[in-house]
Amino acid sequence: MLRPARQDLFFGVRWPATALKHGGLAAGSQRLFFSPDWSTIPATMAKPKRKKTSPTRKPARRRRTKAAAKLPKHAVTLVVILRAKQGQEILLEAELRALIAPTRREEGCLTYDLHRAIEIPGAFLLHEVWATREHHRLHTNTPHFLRWDARKDALLASRDATFWSQVA
Repeated sequence: MLRPARQDLFFGVRWPATALKHGGLAAGSQRLFFSPDWSTIPATMAKPKRKKTSPTRKPARRRRTKAAAKLPKHAVTLVVILRAKQGQEILLEAELRALIAPTRREEGCLTYDLHRAIEIPGAFLLHEVWATREHHRLHTNTPHFLRWDARKDALLASRDATFWSQVA
């Protein structure tokens, strides 16, 4: 049984009144063929609305990334260059990776990143930024740092650490 022709819409689909004239029945079935009527889809559905901005507002400037932002007045940066003993590269990296998550959760830790040298095998760089030198001192008394401190001598061939302050 065929449905009567409908002029209303069902999700942007119109039931054409002349479906039978134009091959509206699929061969051997009683299903009515229908096609979307794109002219009936409201324009607001076709594309998302743009945010309205006041004519006096200036376009927003791109913000600096977190790394390029001005640090707090008393912030300190610590750069540590570590060289592994022969054959200890994998263990050194594992120990350094174990420091990252708990250190980043500490109060006063702004940045704590580990880098591996591309051209020097077994060389690593720790880039640390602390809100104050006191925050770094407190970091050296945490359980994860004390664990590292006890193991580092067996893994390191050399270690160079320098504190820095941001100029500009």
